[in-house]
Amino acid sequence: MKQLITRIDDELHARLKARAEAEGRSMNDLVTEALQGVVAQAESPLERRERLVAEGKLLAFEPEGEAPGHDKLEELSRGWGTAVSEALDWTRGEW
Repeated sequence: MKQLITRIDDELHARLKARAEAEGRSMNDLVTEALQGVVAQAESPLERRERLVAEGKLLAFEPEGEAPGHDKLEELSRGWGTAVSEALDWTRGEW
């Protein structure tokens, strides 16, 4: 059996320790299990998405039809006034 020494920040160490204690096991067991999960099987992004959806950890939806283009969006948003533009500017910190 090999020993691995690594540096982690204090916050991560505290979180690992608290989780191990909450689960009634050692930090070594917790970290070993986490590392085994990382190297056990490489997932493609699509496989990860499908797994997370199946586990109920990711909400997925299929859009109805194609996304509207710029011209269509401009047409749809005509008449919304400045409130939308101001709200977007505010969320971007441009105020």
